[in-house]
Amino acid sequence: MTTREELQAKYRAERDKRIRPEGNGQYIAPTGRFAELFADNYDEPVARDAVTDDVEVAIVGAGFSGLVTGARLKQAGITDVRLIDRAGDVGGVWYWNRYPGAMCDTAAMVYLPLLEETGTMPSAKYVPGYEIFAHAQKIATTFSLYENALLSTGIDSITWEEGIKRWRFLTDRGDNFTAKFIALGTGPIAKPHLPGIPSLDEFRGEMFHTSRWNYDYTGGDRYGAPMTKLGDKKVGIVGTGATGIQCVPPLARSAGELFIFQRTPSSIDVRNNHPIDPEWFQTLPSGWQSEWLMNFTTLQTGGFTEEDLVKDGWTDISQRIRDRVVALVTERGEYTLELQQEAYEASDDEKMEEIRARVEAIVQDHETAEHLKPWYRQLCKRPCFHDEYLQAYNAPNVHLVDTDGQGVERIDATGAWVNGVHFELDCLVLASGFDVGNEHTKSSGFPIRGRDQLLTERWANGMETLHGLHVNGFPNMFIIGISQAANLVSNIPHNFLEAGATIASVVRHARDIGAATTEAKPEAQAEWVALIESAGRSFFGNTECTPGYYNNEGKEMERRDHMNSAGYPDGAVAYFTMMQQWRDSGEFEGILFA
Repeated sequence: MTTREELQAKYRAERDKRIRPEGNGQYIAPTGRFAELFADNYDEPVARDAVTDDVEVAIVGAGFSGLVTGARLKQAGITDVRLIDRAGDVGGVWYWNRYPGAMCDTAAMVYLPLLEETGTMPSAKYVPGYEIFAHAQKIATTFSLYENALLSTGIDSITWEEGIKRWRFLTDRGDNFTAKFIALGTGPIAKPHLPGIPSLDEFRGEMFHTSRWNYDYTGGDRYGAPMTKLGDKKVGIVGTGATGIQCVPPLARSAGELFIFQRTPSSIDVRNNHPIDPEWFQTLPSGWQSEWLMNFTTLQTGGFTEEDLVKDGWTDISQRIRDRVVALVTERGEYTLELQQEAYEASDDEKMEEIRARVEAIVQDHETAEHLKPWYRQLCKRPCFHDEYLQAYNAPNVHLVDTDGQGVERIDATGAWVNGVHFELDCLVLASGFDVGNEHTKSSGFPIRGRDQLLTERWANGMETLHGLHVNGFPNMFIIGISQAANLVSNIPHNFLEAGATIASVVRHARDIGAATTEAKPEAQAEWVALIESAGRSFFGNTECTPGYYNNEGKEMERRDHMNSAGYPDGAVAYFTMMQQWRDSGEFEGILFA
């Protein structure tokens, strides 16, 4: 029987061996010789003339953040809306993520936004990536967001021009247009990054990132057709997070040999996916999705509801903690923060033991099973849910290469080196994810100049906003994100739904009163910044955890890191409720309309 002290010591030891002093600097941006890895290999840009017009609202990013905001604007009667995205279609990360096995790991009933508005029923509890992409397209079609969009278009710069009270856009397609309002929907997972493995560029086999899957090389397609061209290939994959977990099973079925290079094992819980019953779906009352969203968010962030409507892995985590809290309060007759922490640790100990036992029960080789056991708290890294990943290790062509927390040593022309052993490869798949841990100004990739300075200069010491949406000195500009707002990471589209509603209400009010500009008042922004700065660190992804993007790769957060990632101190539900009241009041406290 492992004691709590022994378990914590094991967790610390596993964390310490993975700490890297460079933090997020261990990843490589897709620039220079790596830039070609991230070209759009899915769509050819359509020839068009340069655009030189003026629009009321320009939205940067055509993923769910931009689509939902555009939809909310259209619902508010703001029809002159333009989406701009370097991708060849809408969808954001779901345009790019076409790797085999791609799927959402939050229940589709809450993950897919605007289901009622588009008349859409998800096919299953968790839907594949191509269905998510199709839903993004349906949102764009339903709300006529394709009509004025500029796709396959990269932004060179956005500049505020005080004389005309407009934002000027310059793009790589020669466009030079203006917009009264801009909304930045570049999203928290907009820009891929690469593992900083020494001499990665020396590899002479086929190499691609999962967000640019090369089906011409592998065969197959995003819909699940077998990758028949890999039958005689030695394939390596770097990365065992949510993406790696999903694409390993189809690779295992297709590759001659598959080598999975692991630094840290993910926690793999049961998925238990199943189709959605159309007859049951038709019985849902009007407004059901809003109810489900708040139910999910309430449970997932530690609140209490009479019923768990979603019943997925995320709400199960919270239900376990809640049940343990109730039991302890009943036993001791009082509630304290110490009791809450004790309940969390006890329920997490129990859950992680289940997850490690599941590995042992499924994976037949004892040594492989031991290396696949996660030794950290479940919320230290993004929890994964899958029913084929662990089973893949029982195939004779699948080999786990555990690096004991150190990662791949180096790459050469013909393969990878780990622990002094060379693994010959024909193909190297990089499942290294997206640039989640860096600030908005870096991930956007273009300069934004407000009244008298660049946004990068304004945020040199960390993000500063009002409500996570407005920035003083940058009139008529909105941020569509999660930082300094709800910071709900388990269901990111919910953040966008609420932000879109706020943006639409502000733009609508400005139009109604004839205001040329809207801007956060400096004193209101200062109060909000102070509130965010005072927010404490939760057990969710703190530095006691094994390194990952949830906890700044294990580095102690400086002010800049904290301000770029912190949320409203009272949590997502309180933030959403407060912002709805703020909108409904019609007073727009803290905003100057001029």
